[in-house]
Amino acid sequence: QVQLVESGGGLVQPGGSLRLSCAASGRDFSIMAMGWYRQAPGKQRELVAHITSGSRTTYKDSVKGRFTISRDSAKNTVYLQMNSLNPDDTAVYFCNADLMYREGPTWRRRDDYWGQGTQVTVSS
Repeated sequence: QVQLVESGGGLVQPGGSLRLSCAASGRDFSIMAMGWYRQAPGKQRELVAHITSGSRTTYKDSVKGRFTISRDSAKNTVYLQMNSLNPDDTAVYFCNADLMYREGPTWRRRDDYWGQGTQVTVSS
């Protein structure tokens, strides 16, 4: 089994910054891609940023130029640096992983690994 553990959320004033981290742990897995999603109260979960194993990145339009996703392959960790935060960024942020894992002699792929979520609140 693979587990994702997030950290770094909290309360920040408008214009402030936060850095989220998500570490994947387990045995016999290889990460294909990781992403950050967020879900605000009463809204659907949405993709914020995504990074592939080749470090190709994509961003939600409203966070481009403010958020940066990066990865440390050696640590199986993905980061989300969030700058110039505003109240619309308030949400629970979830980490997602798309990875290959070994089940006996077979390698399988799943894209629905999720972390527990971390709250980000932007308020004065």
